[in-house]
Amino acid sequence: MQVELWMVIPFVVMLLTIAIAPLMAERLWESNRNKLIFTAIISVATIILLSCYGLGGDIVHGLLHEYIPFIMLLLALFVVTGGIHISGDITATPLVNTFILGLGFVLASVMGTTGAAMLLIRPLLQINQQRVHKVHTVLFFIAIVANCGGLLTPLGDPPLFLLYLKGADFAWFSGMFPQWLTAGVLLLGMYMLTDRYYYGKEPAEAKLRDLQEQEPIKLTGARNFLYLGMVIAAVLFINKNYIPAMADEHAPFYITFLRDIVLAIIIILSLATTKKSVRQANNFSWAPIMEVAILFVGIFVTMTPAMLYLNQNAQSLGLTEGWQFFYSTGTLSAFLDNAPTAVAFHAVAAGLPDVAGEVAGVSVLLLQAISIGAVFFGAMTYIGNGPNFMVKAIAEQEGVKMPSFFSYILKFSLVVLLPVYIIVQLIFFPF
Repeated sequence: MQVELWMVIPFVVMLLTIAIAPLMAERLWESNRNKLIFTAIISVATIILLSCYGLGGDIVHGLLHEYIPFIMLLLALFVVTGGIHISGDITATPLVNTFILGLGFVLASVMGTTGAAMLLIRPLLQINQQRVHKVHTVLFFIAIVANCGGLLTPLGDPPLFLLYLKGADFAWFSGMFPQWLTAGVLLLGMYMLTDRYYYGKEPAEAKLRDLQEQEPIKLTGARNFLYLGMVIAAVLFINKNYIPAMADEHAPFYITFLRDIVLAIIIILSLATTKKSVRQANNFSWAPIMEVAILFVGIFVTMTPAMLYLNQNAQSLGLTEGWQFFYSTGTLSAFLDNAPTAVAFHAVAAGLPDVAGEVAGVSVLLLQAISIGAVFFGAMTYIGNGPNFMVKAIAEQEGVKMPSFFSYILKFSLVVLLPVYIIVQLIFFPF
C-alpha cells in the first residue's frame, strides 16, 4: 500500500523526544519507568492506528526479525564485557594514553563501541587521576573508542548490525578498512599532539605523584573473552547464509531464532561463571541496557511506516551521490540516534533505481556512505550514540568537569571532528 506522510509522525515524535527530553526534562527523563510509559503509549497507539491501514504485519515482522536479534546482541555484548575488569595505575604519558585510545579503537569493532568504552574508560581515568588536564582525553575517547572505532564489523555499532540484518555480509564491513584507518590515524595523531601540549603544562607535583602512585595492571574476568569469541562466532556463522533453514518462513521457532537462543545461553554462562566482585568493580548495572531495550521498542514500532515511506519516495528526495548520503546520514545521526537514522537512509537508497554491485539491496558506495556517516557522526554530540552519555557520566563521577552539550559541539566537534570527516569525504566520497 502507499504510505502517507502523516504516518511518519510517530517516528519523528519518538526521535525528537529522545533527542530533546534529556536536555529539557532531564530529571523526568532519566527514569526508565517514565521512558517505558512514554514508549508504551506511543507504540500501542501506533500499532492500533497503522493496523487499520494494513501495516500491522510489517510492524510485527520488524519486532520479531530485527528488534529481537538487535537487542539480544547488545545484551550479550553488554553482559560479557561487563564481566571483564581492568585495574591498575601506570604513568599517564601521552604515549601511554594514545596507546590506550588506539587499543580501544581496535577493540571497538570486536566487542562493540559500548563494550570497548565501558572496558577502558575507568582504567584510563584511573591512570590519569593525578593529571590536571584530562578533559581532552575523555573527549577524544568518546570520538575514537565510543564511535569511530566500531566500523569494521556488525558487532561494532548498532547501525551496522541493523544493516547486517538487512542483508550485508559480515565480512563486507571490513571493506571499510581504508576509511576506518584514515579516521583513526588522523584522530590519534591529533590526540597525541594535543596530549603532549597539555602534558607540558602539567604542574611538576602532579607529574611526581603520577610517577610515585603506581599499581600493576591487573585483568580479572578473563574467561569472558572466550564468551566474547562465542558471540562473534554466533553472529558470523548462525545466519541464513550458513543455515538456509533460518530463512524459511515456516521454520520451527528454535531454528528461526537459533542465534538469539545461543546468545541467551552465552549470557547465562557469563553471569553464572563470573564472580560478582568483578561486575561490582565495574559498577555493573542493568539500567543502561534496559534504557536501550525500552527506547528501541518504540523506535522499531514507529519506524516501520517511515521506512516504507522513504523507500516509496526515495527518487523524489534528490539524494543520489555518496557524499550526499554521507552528510545526510551523518547530520541526523549527530542529533538523533544513529541506528534508526542508518536504517532510514538505507530505505532511501534501496528505493533508487537498480545499480550494479548491490549489497543489501543498495549500491556499495551508498551503503558505505550510510555506514560511515552513521558511525562517525555519532560522536558529534552527546546524544549521537549510546556510549557517549555513559562515558560522560562516568568521567563526571570521577571528578572530570565535562563541557556542556553545546560547548562540546562548538569547542570539540566542529573544531576537531568535522575537519577529519570532511577529509574522509573528500578522499572516499568526492563531489
